[in-house]
Amino acid sequence: MSRIAIKICGLSTPETLDAAIGAGASHVGFVHFAKSPRHVEAEQLAALARRVPGHVAKVGVMVEPEDALLDLILRAGSLDAVQLHGKEPPERVAALRARFPQIRFWKAVPVKTAADIAAADRYRDAADLILFDARTPDGADLPGGMGLRFDWTLLQGRPPAGPWGLSGGLDPANVGQAIRLTGAPLVDISSGVESAPGIKDVDKIVAFCNAVLQC
Repeated sequence: MSRIAIKICGLSTPETLDAAIGAGASHVGFVHFAKSPRHVEAEQLAALARRVPGHVAKVGVMVEPEDALLDLILRAGSLDAVQLHGKEPPERVAALRARFPQIRFWKAVPVKTAADIAAADRYRDAADLILFDARTPDGADLPGGMGLRFDWTLLQGRPPAGPWGLSGGLDPANVGQAIRLTGAPLVDISSGVESAPGIKDVDKIVAFCNAVLQC
């Protein structure tokens, strides 16, 4: 069985959450960002989080959250990790990590060129995990979850130091290739297992997890 961690992100219904857990996801993600079609309010997030068994990590996805909002969401969802998906500088990530030492902080880093991969090193001491995601177009409302991918060969033969994961444009058909090219220890998917923006597809979730587990 694959040891590659699987995060199904943007879950918003009990049925799709249960499908992700049943298919072998190691992490489930809940988005709290009003502009996202996958946004869940604190009460909805809390209800979903209560369905998650202890062996599956709960990740909250937020964009440049203020401390009070972050504290609210952490308490609502009893989260294991927070994925910061905005333009948070390393100093902000480090400060949050110090304030909430019981939580792992992930930093999503937008990638288009090799320079973006190298620039992620500035977060190495600040974040618990670096998530390489495709850079979205300038002016886009969403920092991720748009089904875009970057050139995975940018990571080929040069694995980053420390914990990291791969996101952006993954789907059941290409995740095997992505893992082979990059050696990613964790893969993160959202739009690639949807039938429409924000609408998760149970069959696609299962297919994605099966594809990773076969690697």
